Amino acid sequence: MFMEAFSIIWAYREGFLKGLIVTLQLCAIIWSVGIVGGGALGWAGARYPVWGKFIRTMAFLLSGLPILVLLFWLHYPAQAIFSIVIDPFITAVFCFTLVNLFSVSDLVRGAIADFPQEYITAARVCGLTTRQTMLQIQLPIILRQILPSLLTLQVVMLHTTLFASLISVEEIFRVAQRINASIYKPVEIYTALGMFFLAISLPVNGFALWLKARFTRNISER
Repeated sequence: MFMEAFSIIWAYREGFLKGLIVTLQLCAIIWSVGIVGGGALGWAGARYPVWGKFIRTMAFLLSGLPILVLLFWLHYPAQAIFSIVIDPFITAVFCFTLVNLFSVSDLVRGAIADFPQEYITAARVCGLTTRQTMLQIQLPIILRQILPSLLTLQVVMLHTTLFASLISVEEIFRVAQRINASIYKPVEIYTALGMFFLAISLPVNGFALWLKARFTRNISER
């Protein structure tokens, strides 16, 4: 079965490659905007209460709304309401990036808000400036705390890109569906697809678990 799966991938390598490129393009935008923008927004949320309330509210609302429902609403009703037609790729990017952005920002905001004040006080006593305290003490510790959860979240977003096929985005899952419709080899095709995602997801999840066991701890402990 596995050999036949590989043979199908090779036979339809051009189609799979195009689908893979679209999937990677989706991930590149979702990950970069989500991590960079979410980090900046989370920092603002920890520093300014108004932004903090906004982030918590948005994260709470999005956590209660299935991504698939949000994607379909943005692709069909929203465009009908405003009488516009948007490329499905852009709709998918906007939907998934929005979810990732506020998930990351809430994660960062919580980590900064929970950072023990004693660490900052000790840094000031030692003569460190605010910038030095942030770069040399806060940032390294906070990164260690959030990195496992951040990596796991990005793997979830990778899996979420499969939903883009439902609004006709030509990512790898939709390509697999079209190939299966032509030759009807569901076992081999979807086994190969599963192996592809395992090859990417398992190392990242394993690394996240290792980081969590190695570095994450309760920083409020005395």
